[in-house]
Amino acid sequence: MKAWSLDRYGKAQKLRMADLPDPVPSATEVLIRIHAAGLNPLDLKLRDGAFKPILPYKPPFVLGHDLAGEVVAIGAEVTGFHPGDRVMARPCDGRIGTLAELIAVDVADLAPIPANLSMAEAAALPLVSLTAWQALVELGQVGPGQKVLIHAGTGGVGSIAIQLAKHLGAYVATTASAKNTEMLRDLGADQVIDYRNEDFAQILSGYDLVLCSLEGETLAKSVSILKSGGKLISISGPPTPEFAKAKGLGFVLGLIFRVISRSIRRKARAAGVSYHFLFMRADGDQLRQIAQLVATGAIRPVIDRVFSFAETNAALAYLETGRAKGKVVVTLPSIEE
Repeated sequence: MKAWSLDRYGKAQKLRMADLPDPVPSATEVLIRIHAAGLNPLDLKLRDGAFKPILPYKPPFVLGHDLAGEVVAIGAEVTGFHPGDRVMARPCDGRIGTLAELIAVDVADLAPIPANLSMAEAAALPLVSLTAWQALVELGQVGPGQKVLIHAGTGGVGSIAIQLAKHLGAYVATTASAKNTEMLRDLGADQVIDYRNEDFAQILSGYDLVLCSLEGETLAKSVSILKSGGKLISISGPPTPEFAKAKGLGFVLGLIFRVISRSIRRKARAAGVSYHFLFMRADGDQLRQIAQLVATGAIRPVIDRVFSFAETNAALAYLETGRAKGKVVVTLPSIEE
């Protein structure tokens, strides 16, 4: 099979088109012919080597965390899926590699693609929608009448999180450039704050939850808008010692995370709120629930640009500019015609 290989870590490191053996599914895996793959900032961070302590992949390896495709074969213990089924997934950590023609994915990570989605649209969903779900539903327990701030609303996670929070009954504020106000209102945002000319910390107060994909000053200032008992959830860091323990990362990394997250954790405690670092995980059951919301129109994927498989390096370069509104997707030759 053809696949895009990362031969060594490094900023702006280009992927190499490689010929690799076709994967063989284990008893609990499904072999999928990939039709489209979504790109994520996580791919860039892995390429750069930023996550080596957490995800120690050994180059060469195939990048990619989102897929939409067709089942080719199933393992002996797999039930519920058959050859020809349209499926989507965020493969679990350690088993990534969606920038390829084929991949074997554990059946627990899979969900059927809703009938109203194309392959490209389905590939834009898994990682960002699972991140939003785990932040707002699982950890945040957002409900009707609550107030939620979602930073960077035009991003891949933000564009889905706005829709999900609104579906859950929350009042939703978001930060973005003023030129994107109409787009964000259309997604369900009740209030759009122009981060270039307005200070969200001077405008908002009494919020139940902040979902933050930014670090530094934005993360620190987010504490001030939360009411007592509120939750600050970061998907960019700094990681916490609790995260290190949950991931089994060992004493040394736990100590490092304790030090680098000390300031934001202290600030949160002093304000009577909690700080959480979220590193999303693969979960086929949650993805099925998300698919139901997509089927009813409550959530829709947002795609900025679609590139061909041959243009994967260009697609990653475009993602790195930070200008994408929603997701960047790569489609394979099977659906490029």
